[in-house]
Amino acid sequence: MNTLNFLVIGKNKEILDTLKRIIENNEGWNAEIQNDENGCYDYIKENQVDIVLLSSGLEEQFEKEIKVFCENLDKEVKVIDHYGGGSGLLKNEVYALFPNLQP
Repeated sequence: MNTLNFLVIGKNKEILDTLKRIIENNEGWNAEIQNDENGCYDYIKENQVDIVLLSSGLEEQFEKEIKVFCENLDKEVKVIDHYGGGSGLLKNEVYALFPNLQP
């Protein structure tokens, strides 16, 4: 895998912008951010998404539904519940899902 594509979903614009910056500071990592839960389903179906990163402010019901949605796709999409902790924690969460990416 040369590129890792993230869809970051949350409600706080500043946090989403920060997560995008942190993700894209890693070579080969790209991030799209969205704060509209309804648009996420079509985005995931129509684009290459490797990781859905759930940020703060989302309803619990949506989080459950998006996880089930991703599990039932014909392509593999991982979901990370990420509510903070800095770039080191985020990298560890990603490397736990994709150990072959560890430097």
